[in-house]
Amino acid sequence: MTQLAPAPSTLTPQPRPRQPRPSHQGGTLLAAGEPMVWLLAAGLGMAIAMISGLVALVVWNGAATFWPVPVVEVRTLDGSIHLGEVVRSDTYRPDEVVLQSIPEGDREAVRAAIEGEGGLASRRLLRTANFDLSGTHFTWVDDFSIAPGGESNPEWAVVVERLEWGRFVGVPLRGEQGGAVVAEGEEATWTWYEDHHAEARRLWRERRELKSDEMGALNRRIEEARLDLRRAELREQAPPEWVTAWTDLSRARAVHDESGIEASRSRLAAIEAAGFRPNERFLEAIEGYEAIERSTEGEFAALRGRIEDLDAQLAAEVMVLGTVDGQEQAIPLAEIVRAVPQNRLSWFGRLGVYLDRWMEFLLDDPRESNSEGGVYPAIFGTVAMTLIMTIAVVPFGVLAALYLREYAKAGPLISAVRIAVNNLAGVPSIVFGVFGLGFFCYVVGASIDQLLFSASLPNPTYGKGGLLWASLTLALLTLPVVIVATEEALAAVPRSMREGSYACGASKWQTIHRIVLPRALPGIMTGAILAMARGAGEVAPLMLVGAVKLAPELPIDGTLPFVHPERSFMHLGFHIYDLGFQSQNSEAAKPMVFTTTLLLITLVAMLNLMAIWIRARLRRRFAGSQF
Repeated sequence: MTQLAPAPSTLTPQPRPRQPRPSHQGGTLLAAGEPMVWLLAAGLGMAIAMISGLVALVVWNGAATFWPVPVVEVRTLDGSIHLGEVVRSDTYRPDEVVLQSIPEGDREAVRAAIEGEGGLASRRLLRTANFDLSGTHFTWVDDFSIAPGGESNPEWAVVVERLEWGRFVGVPLRGEQGGAVVAEGEEATWTWYEDHHAEARRLWRERRELKSDEMGALNRRIEEARLDLRRAELREQAPPEWVTAWTDLSRARAVHDESGIEASRSRLAAIEAAGFRPNERFLEAIEGYEAIERSTEGEFAALRGRIEDLDAQLAAEVMVLGTVDGQEQAIPLAEIVRAVPQNRLSWFGRLGVYLDRWMEFLLDDPRESNSEGGVYPAIFGTVAMTLIMTIAVVPFGVLAALYLREYAKAGPLISAVRIAVNNLAGVPSIVFGVFGLGFFCYVVGASIDQLLFSASLPNPTYGKGGLLWASLTLALLTLPVVIVATEEALAAVPRSMREGSYACGASKWQTIHRIVLPRALPGIMTGAILAMARGAGEVAPLMLVGAVKLAPELPIDGTLPFVHPERSFMHLGFHIYDLGFQSQNSEAAKPMVFTTTLLLITLVAMLNLMAIWIRARLRRRFAGSQF
């Protein structure tokens, strides 16, 4: 009897036939994501290349600005002579109009040489300076227009950096003192200059201190007395005609004008007869103001005498230089910031001039419409504004983020607030500037003036742009950055830490204060770093709320109350804009644009590195929270 094989059990799993793998590798690469990895790497490489190229361009142009280059003298085919520093060179295609300037005897040879180069010609831009004589700062010189053997480097060509009129390029001819010639010839004149220049600059600095410090202190005393008198007038509500009559009486007394004294007394008597009677306190304020005016009158006269004596000494010593076209220019030694015989310098001599110019750039005030001199006030203003902005924005941003993340309940209102915060990050910065001008200056500042500085009106104290309002405006601009970064940092703290704290009996605030915030501090510092980086580079709002082209007085100085947040200030970003677009000599200002840009990048990097160092210390302290 034949036995039938048992039917396969449906409960026993049966092996599935293997599916053949695709023979091509494309699907495997896509599945592994390798094309996307290469795409991301290419994007990262492109971003690094763009950033590196920008930084390299700024560093190359900015770092080379102050390096002394040789002075070149060129004689062209038409007989003209040019003396100056080579700023840059380029290649261009000259047209027939340019060739017509070449003398007829040399024109065909020049045309053939240009055609041999494919129609291209090279030229150099010379900084010939001497604007007060020539009316130009720069001159283009075509290489094909230079006469044979017409290029040289004169040994005694000197570049003079002056307080006014920019640079001067010439050859020292003689030195004069009190109108008498005391040195003649190139070497003798240069030796005389080196012996006397330091003393002339010392006298010039002494004169500047007399005018700015001592005379400024006297003016502040008079202004304080005037403000005290004005406050007494406001309290007394004296009629304007009575104040005018009393002022006329004081002036008449000062010059011993008997008729004027009698007329002023008659006017005062008529006004007082009409019903106004000044009290003793008001009269004491008037007498105090007059006493300060009389006491400072002699001090002003003594200061003016000292300044006039210094002016006479400074005007006596003059160095006369000659130009290549035969003109002479007498320059007082005190007006010379620096004179450099650049063709006679060794490499170490050039390095010394280079470092000296950098020191001037970092520590001195600007001159020549900001195209010469230093940027110390702009550095000071940028750092002060950035620090005040950071102090203002970080606490408020952290408090807002704490409430949104830890206390507020999810709902339409909180969602709307978060959307509004994110939208604020995309608002153009100039809009914040308009808001700062309208709210901080015209509303808050004007109210402060009415309450505390009414004696100074109509001249505003806080009702105009200043360091404080600029800092608060940029604090509003960077507030979304801090809020978003702080919320992300708070969310990254593990929930288990909160629950463990609650289990130990801690309250919600104790948990936030002792557990959440310390571990979120590195992330909060990240938000502060981003806010500092953005705020330090903003320019558009500052143009409306406090940044100016030139601020002779710093917001922090040595006079009471030492801190003056209502003052206008200089800013490196605005300084760059002014140099690049508002300078009367854009070509001369172009190197300073790159140098100031390099300085701004370095300054922002230093502030960020300081914040990153603090963040790293916090991260090591709370190593359990990494985000």
